Amino acid sequence: MIRPRFLSAVDRADLIALAKDGSAEHRLARRANAVVLLDAGWSFAKVAEGLLIDDATVRAWHKLFTEGGVEGLACFDSGGSACQFNGEQQERLTAWVGATFPRSTREIGAWIEREFGLAYAGRSGLIALLHRLGLTYRKPEIISRKLNVKTQKAFIETYENLLNSLPDNEAVVFVDAVHPTHAARPAGCWALVSDNPAIEQTSGRQRINIHGAIDLETGQTRMIKVETVDAASTIRLLESIMAAWPMMALIHVYLDNARYHHAKLVHEWLQRPGCRIKLHFIPAYCPHLNPIERLWGVMHRNITHNKTYATCAQFAEVTLEFLCEKVPRNWPKFCCAITDNFKVIDPNKFRIMA
Repeated sequence: MIRPRFLSAVDRADLIALAKDGSAEHRLARRANAVVLLDAGWSFAKVAEGLLIDDATVRAWHKLFTEGGVEGLACFDSGGSACQFNGEQQERLTAWVGATFPRSTREIGAWIEREFGLAYAGRSGLIALLHRLGLTYRKPEIISRKLNVKTQKAFIETYENLLNSLPDNEAVVFVDAVHPTHAARPAGCWALVSDNPAIEQTSGRQRINIHGAIDLETGQTRMIKVETVDAASTIRLLESIMAAWPMMALIHVYLDNARYHHAKLVHEWLQRPGCRIKLHFIPAYCPHLNPIERLWGVMHRNITHNKTYATCAQFAEVTLEFLCEKVPRNWPKFCCAITDNFKVIDPNKFRIMA
């Protein structure tokens, strides 16, 4: 009888995953199952009886695990399967993964076989080894090339100071343009095993141009569909904003540094008597500091993911209805995804992939 609960949380999770993984080699899954049962307090004899094997086999599997961990279970003497790694091989594998960022376990397995002549018995066993070596599957973040930490911090501080001192007769809105294409975007979904889901793709690649604004306090939006996003559309949008907030003495408009936002035509329009718009420019290369960018993401998840529209006109109608009506009407539902919870992105905290 061995002492139960000898597994660490990580080892237990890896072994349970192996035991449940239908794609894992049957021999490896049985070994993982046996060790989990021993950890739960079963005796060698009881595990052997339950798995229809002999007591000595269970003891041998337990020894393989205690001496070599999860990857030790994947060592089969008959050849052709996974074998244990020595310390030098583990260091080489870790260094290679850290240097090359392989995209799949298939690629890693091929490298292992090429370098060490070892063929792993299954994907789950290889994943268990990688986890034990401190490796994990990560999706790289996309960051701008010219991020400035000080500029980001200064902008956030200025914005928060404005909000904290904002009078009741002033409002803050965020402005940007978006150009959704009339095309369905496939996204993962749950389905019956017997189903084979598909979406019909449109034949064209027409897109619509929308210049829009949103007030994060109320969820109110202003969206205009335009032929071209330029200085003229900027002025049309600003006029629409003034009309939508008639009781506000001043409307603070945050927007990016697109050339048309700095156009002479826009500057002259802002100098008119009675203009209630004040522009604030978001730092260059910082779309993460404009919450309306998050609105565009919410729009795609609700409008283009796994959905097809027969015509571009229908697509434009549904898109504008969502932005102009559904978002403001259901703001409590969407506000958590469209926020001004700004964070500073420091490039020095990332390892940039070549």
